Amino acid sequence: MTEPTSLHAVDVQHEGSADDTDKSYYRVVIRAPIHKVWAELTRTDAVLPFFFNSVCHTTRLGVDAPVRMRSKDGKYTAVVGKVLEFEPPHRYSHTFRFTSFEDPPCIIRYVLKEVDGDTEFTLINENVPAGTQTEKYMTQGGPFIVENLKSVVETGKPTIGGRFALFMMGLTAPFTPKRCRSENWPL
Repeated sequence: MTEPTSLHAVDVQHEGSADDTDKSYYRVVIRAPIHKVWAELTRTDAVLPFFFNSVCHTTRLGVDAPVRMRSKDGKYTAVVGKVLEFEPPHRYSHTFRFTSFEDPPCIIRYVLKEVDGDTEFTLINENVPAGTQTEKYMTQGGPFIVENLKSVVETGKPTIGGRFALFMMGLTAPFTPKRCRSENWPL
């Protein structure tokens, strides 16, 4: 299967079979230089609205470093992983596991490419276990991430739909499972 060719809106494609080796591509062109997109994607000092208002906690961004996506107050950890590749400003990948599920980890890749002064951003989900809650969340999350990264970089804020989703997620935060508490997921 060829990779997506449309570069003006979020383009979604799946590759592979129905087993756990599938890849999903979410691609968009962001009207900004590659270094600006890279800087926003790899921030560790602020809430990242395109990552569901999480803050990326790590000892450093580099190969083998732990990655934790935590709530703004640091009390809860939604995602854990380990950096697999880090090649500024073009490639960044890490393992990915939701702390609220028992599903095995998958791999997330972010690929950035300069295109006529803009940045082609591709999010690739790999080895997502078929039929799991992780697969369901990843399928919904891919478009949210690329649409809202584009909006944050280009306008300084998430899309209107993204802002509404983040507001609704904030309302459910008090019901976060105890197993997601950050003390259970140290760096």
